[in-house]
Amino acid sequence: MIVDDQAVIRAGLRVLVDRDPDLTVVGEAVTGQHAVQLAPSLRPDILLMDIRMPGLDGIQATRQLLAAPDTAHLRVIMLTTFDTDEYIFDALRAGASGFLLKDTDPADLRKAIHVVAEGDALLTPNITRRLIDQYTRQPAGPGLLPATVAGLTERETEVLGLVGRGMTNGEIAAHLRLSPATVKTHVSRGMTKLDAHDRAQLVIAAYEYGLVRPGERNITG
Repeated sequence: MIVDDQAVIRAGLRVLVDRDPDLTVVGEAVTGQHAVQLAPSLRPDILLMDIRMPGLDGIQATRQLLAAPDTAHLRVIMLTTFDTDEYIFDALRAGASGFLLKDTDPADLRKAIHVVAEGDALLTPNITRRLIDQYTRQPAGPGLLPATVAGLTERETEVLGLVGRGMTNGEIAAHLRLSPATVKTHVSRGMTKLDAHDRAQLVIAAYEYGLVRPGERNITG
């Protein structure tokens, strides 16, 4: 489902999406409020959501949709022309699964939809770097002991920290010498216990809980 207040943007996105035989546009909305009204009946899997719209903006609409039982399953990719930290963080905290600029290459846009549809977060290197920089600018806190992080086990907390460093499940499995299925289970349990909508919010949680410290990066290089 495409949500944008500009008709030419909606038309262009529809053409780009329809070029993928595995994707179908089920509807369009012209405002955030319109999206909130239409989504329950159209039941799309993915929303391409503009951030800045009159009335209810994309971030507010995302927050409302993901809080409602009928639309909590949705995965939202934010599209905007404004590459600013404010929108990135607000969109991710609202539950967005990805964040792309409107001038993204068409092939990358379609790839992003598939990535999010498969349950992964879409955090481009630029956005991940901004997210990391935001938290590394903050004073380092004392961190939390494994048993105190929202009921996570020691292993789940360890995995959360590695997710926060930007590692994939495969990289985490190799680093901890676990099976990919076991890592996926730990990630899923972490999402449940932290009430995280997807991996993007796990990255935020890792920083907020002090599991990733200033200067740390992906230890795989």
